[in-house]
Amino acid sequence: MASALATHDRPPMSMVGILNMCFGFFGIQFGWGLQMANMSSIYDRLGAKESDIPLLWLAAPLTGFIVQPIVGYYSDRTWGRLGRRRPYFIGGTLVAAIALFLMPSSHELWMAASLLWMLDAAVNVSMEPFRAFVGDLLPEKQRKVGYAMQSVLIGAGAVISSALPWILKQFGVSDAAAPGTIPDTVRYAFISGAIVYVLAVTYTVVTTREYPPENMDELRREQARARNPFAAFVDIVKGVGSMPRTMIELAFVQFFTWIALFLMWIYFGVGVAKHIFNAPTGTPEYEQASAWAGVCFSVYNGVAFVFAFALLGLTRVFSAKAIHTVCLLLGALGLASYGLSMLGVPFSKNALLIPMVGVGIAWASILSMPYAMLSSALPREKMGFYMGVFNFFIVLPQILAAVAFGPLMKAALNDNALSAIVIGGGCMALAAVATLFVKERPATQAS
Repeated sequence: MASALATHDRPPMSMVGILNMCFGFFGIQFGWGLQMANMSSIYDRLGAKESDIPLLWLAAPLTGFIVQPIVGYYSDRTWGRLGRRRPYFIGGTLVAAIALFLMPSSHELWMAASLLWMLDAAVNVSMEPFRAFVGDLLPEKQRKVGYAMQSVLIGAGAVISSALPWILKQFGVSDAAAPGTIPDTVRYAFISGAIVYVLAVTYTVVTTREYPPENMDELRREQARARNPFAAFVDIVKGVGSMPRTMIELAFVQFFTWIALFLMWIYFGVGVAKHIFNAPTGTPEYEQASAWAGVCFSVYNGVAFVFAFALLGLTRVFSAKAIHTVCLLLGALGLASYGLSMLGVPFSKNALLIPMVGVGIAWASILSMPYAMLSSALPREKMGFYMGVFNFFIVLPQILAAVAFGPLMKAALNDNALSAIVIGGGCMALAAVATLFVKERPATQAS
């Protein structure tokens, strides 16, 4: 176990050490990438309409809204043989692996939706402490590198998982499925995801130790208070009401960013299959188009993986704010360009991949630069809690989109999923504008 060190005494960590502490994110994103690329198509196969899909996706943002601040609050007050954050890594990982393993056995919408709730709750339990992990273990000058490393591993996990059903098809696994069932390509991909998730998080748990609290007596007082649910609730409400100014400014950036991402995730696969390839649900053409949409997601994650290495260098030259503004604009251009199909411009399979370059650049920045701007403005003893609260501005826009876009699809967009993707591009452009108004402050000036 590492010895206690004051926050200003954190020693620099080697690149291997940073890789080890972030490696669990590879497994988390492997499971998350399977969900992002395949859940809408699974729902569609099980009989959902396009206007039903947003509400069926409500599990992801709603569980994050509830779980992450609570996990952050209690992980700040945890210490034991496994440390502070690692118990949450382990617990969330085991439940997520069970959900991934069971998901391809779904034969009814209610079963798939229930397992998605289970999966998302577990992912949030294991993912939020990883954000705080960087602030816990790295000196401030290395945090941008730490979050960029998370982007590298997130990209690596997602690029493989998103394309995995297509890859399995190339190796002879059948993508044929009777109505109301899930093909073997998707089934084996989810089972593989469960295994990878467990192995990757276990690697971080085994290779990375945590610093004990600087003031153990204070921690014990905080633990005693946290055992009172009412006191814990009061602390959480007070913490939300005293958010640092930098977090409030970043809230607007996150709000528009995550509406854009949510619309892309839930509508891209169905939009490509039905409105670009004109493939009816349940046909071999639909399965091929759905698998190719997964390849498109793999491309943007692959670009994010490569660009995250560039971020490691760019963060030494440019501010996180400047990097994030430019990257969001490129992502907005990528999403909006799919609207050309609605104007009669034909898209070939390969042409669908081109806009994903801009989306991938934006995704790499989204996974790292907001956290780099935020972490410097947070007190270390509340790092987990405020990282969880920051998740509000990721999940609230997704909840709004989930509730609003079903009726909007029926009333104004003629159930055309591509329209939602174009709207997402506009939202990402607004996020870029909002980034210009963020001021980066140290923790002493942030509240």
